Amino acid sequence: MTTKVAFLGLGAMGAPMAARVIGAGYEVVVWNRTAARTEPLVALGAGAAADPAGAVAGAEFVITMLSDPAAVTAVAEAIAGALRPDAVLVEMSTIGPDGTERIRGLIPASVGLVDAPVMGSVDRAADGTLAVLAGGTPQDLARVADLLKLFGNVTECGGPGTGSARKLVLISGIVAGVAVVGETLALAEKLGLPDPRAVLEASPLGGLVARAFATGVDFSAEMAAKDLRLAGEVLDLPVIAAAQRALEAVPDPDADLGEAVRALNAKR
Repeated sequence: MTTKVAFLGLGAMGAPMAARVIGAGYEVVVWNRTAARTEPLVALGAGAAADPAGAVAGAEFVITMLSDPAAVTAVAEAIAGALRPDAVLVEMSTIGPDGTERIRGLIPASVGLVDAPVMGSVDRAADGTLAVLAGGTPQDLARVADLLKLFGNVTECGGPGTGSARKLVLISGIVAGVAVVGETLALAEKLGLPDPRAVLEASPLGGLVARAFATGVDFSAEMAAKDLRLAGEVLDLPVIAAAQRALEAVPDPDADLGEAVRALNAKR
């Protein structure tokens, strides 16, 4: 009998990830707030549900890939009564450990919960090379191991909430670092350095410079600011808070992080 997987959230990351689950031979039912986004997945063989509760009915595994803690909370509330008692909810959004704990309290105690946010963007989501940061009980992690491998390299971080915690630490450093790269490029140009990008690429900042100029990714300034805001809710972080405010001020919040940061500093 084919294992049923419900995939909730078909945005820039969720759609290619769901496609990989379909391609692996699982029985997949998808749901998205904007129903038209389900159509390409249905063409690949998925079923589509009109609401989250309908999607998860009978599913052994439920994957959520949504925009923010509020969206995940709303979906968790909607599906709580429809989940199979032995299901495992795999929460792959970036909501932080506090958000993960909130979801744990909303779903039945018999339902497993694995927090497995990812590092990487749409290009890596499509080809299955994301870094998956998974937290959960050993039993729950073992049950979803094959499923998580579809998305990329899996790091088991520890107990429930540890995947979300590691993701929040890593993404905060990267986002704030890319913001700093934008300012250092502006500084280098102001000082008249020839080919300032090459100067930074040859320095310890090289990895962040690569991210600032990356193409084929879709991680908006708005989502980046959201991640920094989550970090600031855990601890007072003045530098990260400054980067958050800068990202909230970009002209186009839907622009990719690197593009937005470069635009913010272009006229300095």
